[in-house]
Amino acid sequence: MTVPRKIVLHSLSGYRPELAAMVEGWIRAGVQYVGVVGQEATRVEDAIDDLCVGDGTSPYFMLTAAHDDTETLEDAIFLAEQISTIAGSVAVVEL
Repeated sequence: MTVPRKIVLHSLSGYRPELAAMVEGWIRAGVQYVGVVGQEATRVEDAIDDLCVGDGTSPYFMLTAAHDDTETLEDAIFLAEQISTIAGSVAVVEL
């Protein structure tokens, strides 16, 4: 099974503590892009960035984006598909 390198995170209820475990798994899997759309998208994206930086001793680079309230899940998927520097399909994950 191929691990997706691009993820669109559909935030159904905003930030939740289980996000940390999700991001840790994505780092281990080599995910390179996460776009967040839905409830508290900016807060969720900031949390992902913080988790990637950690304590600063070994930060993980992951491109992230937060989509505002005018953008749909389809918009977020379309943007992720346009990132040609990261190969592969886009996986949608719900939080």
